[in-house]
Amino acid sequence: QVQLVESGGGLVQPGGSLRLSCAASGSIFSIYAMGWYRQAPGKQRELVASITSGGNTDFADFVKGRVAISGDHNDNTLTLRMDRLNAGDTGVYYCNFKVQAPSWSGGRITDYWGQGTHVTVSS
Repeated sequence: QVQLVESGGGLVQPGGSLRLSCAASGSIFSIYAMGWYRQAPGKQRELVASITSGGNTDFADFVKGRVAISGDHNDNTLTLRMDRLNAGDTGVYYCNFKVQAPSWSGGRITDYWGQGTHVTVSS
Protein backbone atom coordinates (compact mmCIF):
# COMPACT_ATOMS: atom_id res chain seq x y z
CA GLN A 1 0.00 0.00 0.00
CA VAL A 2 0.99 3.57 -0.63
CA GLN A 3 0.02 6.51 1.54
CA LEU A 4 -0.02 10.09 0.32
CA VAL A 5 0.06 13.03 2.70
CA GLU A 6 -0.67 16.51 1.41
CA SER A 7 0.27 19.80 3.00
CA GLY A 8 -0.33 23.42 2.18
CA GLY A 9 -3.60 24.97 1.17
CA GLY A 10 -5.87 27.01 3.38
CA LEU A 11 -7.17 30.51 2.83
CA VAL A 12 -5.56 32.52 0.05
CA GLN A 13 -6.39 36.05 -1.00
CA PRO A 14 -7.30 36.70 -4.63
CA GLY A 15 -4.15 37.31 -6.60
CA GLY A 16 -2.08 35.41 -4.07
CA SER A 17 0.03 32.29 -4.45
CA LEU A 18 -0.30 28.73 -3.29
CA ARG A 19 2.18 25.99 -2.62
CA LEU A 20 1.04 22.42 -2.12
CA SER A 21 3.23 19.49 -1.22
CA CYS A 22 2.64 15.76 -1.25
CA ALA A 23 4.77 13.02 0.22
CA ALA A 24 4.32 9.35 -0.53
CA SER A 25 5.33 6.44 1.64
CA GLY A 26 4.88 2.71 1.52
CA SER A 27 5.62 0.12 -1.12
CA ILE A 28 6.72 2.05 -4.19
CA PHE A 29 8.68 0.25 -6.88
CA SER A 30 8.55 3.05 -9.38
CA ILE A 31 6.40 6.07 -10.14
CA TYR A 32 4.88 6.33 -13.57
CA ALA A 33 3.43 9.79 -13.05
CA MET A 34 2.32 12.22 -10.36
CA GLY A 35 -0.28 14.92 -10.43
CA TRP A 36 -2.60 17.32 -8.70
CA TYR A 37 -6.34 17.29 -9.19
CA ARG A 38 -8.99 19.49 -7.73
CA GLN A 39 -12.70 19.30 -7.07
CA ALA A 40 -14.72 22.46 -6.77
CA PRO A 41 -18.03 22.40 -4.91
CA GLY A 42 -20.66 20.71 -7.03
CA LYS A 43 -18.20 19.77 -9.76
CA GLN A 44 -16.26 16.72 -10.79
CA ARG A 45 -12.64 16.19 -9.96
CA GLU A 46 -10.38 17.58 -12.67
CA LEU A 47 -6.70 17.57 -13.50
CA VAL A 48 -4.70 20.64 -12.53
CA ALA A 49 -1.21 19.51 -13.50
CA SER A 50 0.78 16.33 -13.85
CA ILE A 51 4.34 15.22 -14.43
CA THR A 52 5.64 11.90 -15.66
CA SER A 53 8.75 10.06 -14.57
CA GLY A 54 10.40 11.39 -17.71
CA GLY A 55 9.59 14.97 -16.77
CA ASN A 56 6.79 15.52 -19.25
CA THR A 57 4.17 17.88 -17.88
CA ASP A 58 0.53 18.48 -18.59
CA PHE A 59 -1.44 21.50 -17.41
CA ALA A 60 -5.11 22.30 -17.43
CA ASP A 61 -5.98 25.32 -19.56
CA PHE A 62 -7.24 27.22 -16.52
CA VAL A 63 -3.78 27.19 -14.89
CA LYS A 64 -1.46 27.51 -17.85
CA GLY A 65 1.03 30.29 -17.35
CA ARG A 66 0.54 30.50 -13.61
CA VAL A 67 1.46 27.07 -12.28
CA ALA A 68 4.59 25.00 -11.77
CA ILE A 69 4.81 21.35 -10.85
CA SER A 70 7.85 19.42 -9.74
CA GLY A 71 8.39 15.89 -8.57
CA ASP A 72 11.23 14.08 -6.85
CA HIS A 73 11.29 10.38 -7.68
CA ASN A 74 13.97 9.70 -5.09
CA ASP A 75 12.07 11.22 -2.19
CA ASN A 76 8.64 10.46 -3.66
CA THR A 77 7.48 14.02 -3.21
CA LEU A 78 5.42 16.29 -5.39
CA THR A 79 5.05 20.05 -5.26
CA LEU A 80 2.64 22.44 -6.93
CA ARG A 81 2.95 26.19 -7.00
CA MET A 82 0.12 28.29 -8.34
CA ASP A 83 0.09 32.06 -8.75
CA ARG A 84 -2.58 34.68 -9.33
CA LEU A 85 -5.29 32.68 -7.66
CA ASN A 86 -8.92 33.58 -8.15
CA ALA A 87 -12.20 32.44 -6.67
CA GLY A 88 -12.49 29.77 -9.34
CA ASP A 89 -9.46 28.04 -7.84
CA THR A 90 -11.38 27.27 -4.67
CA GLY A 91 -11.79 23.58 -4.04
CA VAL A 92 -10.26 20.46 -2.59
CA TYR A 93 -6.88 19.61 -4.09
CA TYR A 94 -5.83 15.99 -4.31
CA CYS A 95 -2.42 14.50 -4.86
CA ASN A 96 -2.24 11.50 -7.19
CA PHE A 97 0.59 9.03 -7.69
CA LYS A 98 0.50 6.41 -10.44
CA VAL A 99 2.71 3.68 -9.04
CA GLN A 100 4.01 1.02 -11.38
CA ALA A 101 4.81 -2.55 -10.36
CA PRO A 102 7.92 -4.28 -11.68
CA SER A 103 7.76 -5.46 -15.28
CA TRP A 104 8.42 -9.02 -14.19
CA SER A 105 5.17 -8.91 -12.23
CA GLY A 106 3.18 -7.36 -15.03
CA GLY A 107 4.02 -3.69 -14.69
CA ARG A 108 0.55 -2.81 -13.47
CA ILE A 109 -0.08 0.85 -12.72
CA THR A 110 -2.13 1.63 -9.63
CA ASP A 111 -3.63 4.99 -8.72
CA TYR A 112 -3.20 6.30 -5.19
CA TRP A 113 -4.84 9.42 -3.83
CA GLY A 114 -4.28 11.69 -0.91
CA GLN A 115 -7.07 12.74 1.41
CA GLY A 116 -7.25 16.17 -0.15
CA THR A 117 -6.42 19.62 1.12
CA HIS A 118 -8.86 22.52 1.07
CA VAL A 119 -8.02 25.71 -0.76
CA THR A 120 -10.25 28.73 -0.40
CA VAL A 121 -9.59 31.86 -2.39
CA SER A 122 -11.35 34.77 -0.74
CA SER A 123 -10.68 38.22 0.63
